[in-house]
Amino acid sequence: MPLGAHHDAPTPSRSRFPALRSLLPTRAVAASALVAGFLVTGLTVPAESATVYQAPLRTAARALPVAVENNTGYDRTRYFGSWNDANRDCQNTRAEVLQSETRAAVTFTSSSRCTVRTGTWVTNWDNRTHTTASAVEIDHTVPVHEAWGSGARSWTQARRVAFYNDLGDGRSLNAQTAALNSAKQARGPEAWMPPANRCTYIQWWVAVKHRWSLKVDSTERAALIRYADACPNVAITVTKA
Repeated sequence: MPLGAHHDAPTPSRSRFPALRSLLPTRAVAASALVAGFLVTGLTVPAESATVYQAPLRTAARALPVAVENNTGYDRTRYFGSWNDANRDCQNTRAEVLQSETRAAVTFTSSSRCTVRTGTWVTNWDNRTHTTASAVEIDHTVPVHEAWGSGARSWTQARRVAFYNDLGDGRSLNAQTAALNSAKQARGPEAWMPPANRCTYIQWWVAVKHRWSLKVDSTERAALIRYADACPNVAITVTKA
């Protein structure tokens, strides 16, 4: 499949409230106007000096800091934990993502409404439709192992847990086909790319790296630049974590 195929896959909303979704187009227009202003004037907000980072994709890919990846001491469970329930409503991060991305009303496994059973999910990286929650896994766009070696090794435990459970940006966590997620494992774009929506995948990878101020190694950087140069040079807007 060509690199740019289906590059217009939308960034999923993290809103759990359907009534709020009607506001999203207006917000998107306002954000686009703001970004356009930066592009017209040729300005980019430096990540170090602003809460929001904005730049065209190709600029954003080149702006990521380069460092040798260091995975010494990695232990996913010890240093990142697991899905948590930040608002204590009995629904953990997995359940929250499933509800935010479903295209139909969900059902739950019990009357307590803690665990999602069914819904409708179209997974971004293969365009497949799933109707049972057990058929999908929640994928970290930037894998946890990759994050560890790219900067999270020096973070506080609280920041690592926050990365693992990032509901603040819809590009960080997404429902994906379980088999595809297993195929990806901890590999970056230099070693693995999805079969569909590859330009969107590169946009999201670059966005998450900027959001969490993660570094790239030289091989990863070269791959990101190569892919970004072959994709539409869309604006990347990120709220720094």
